[in-house]
Amino acid sequence: MNHWLVKSEPFKYSWDKFNEDGRTFWDGVRNYQARNNLKAMKEGDLVLFYHSNEGKHVVGVAKVVKEFYQDPTTPDPNWVVVDLVPVETLKNPVTLEQIKAEESLKDISLVRQGRLSVMPLKATEFDKILEMGS
Repeated sequence: MNHWLVKSEPFKYSWDKFNEDGRTFWDGVRNYQARNNLKAMKEGDLVLFYHSNEGKHVVGVAKVVKEFYQDPTTPDPNWVVVDLVPVETLKNPVTLEQIKAEESLKDISLVRQGRLSVMPLKATEFDKILEMGS
């Protein structure tokens, strides 16, 4: 199993809305590195859901339930989506400041490549953020 982090601006698509919907396809990715990360996602992979811009914190865990396919919001075949379902809300959101202050997380893409919207995490990094949010 692989681990990931996806970012969404809460005013565009929030964790609460995701939970209300129960399932979504992760669209709007228009960066090749992020797109390649979507293509690497496998059914059953776990995903941290991060609110960007407003809040700047990890708020929950999702799971990949359908691997990549053509993004239905564009006719351009370069762009893909995956389907995600919410799994669990973190008891305590984990802020970007907390992540930056944690030595074991200093090399994650969230810190090094702030604009990347879909990024891989090592299992240890994923577990550390979950621990921080419990």
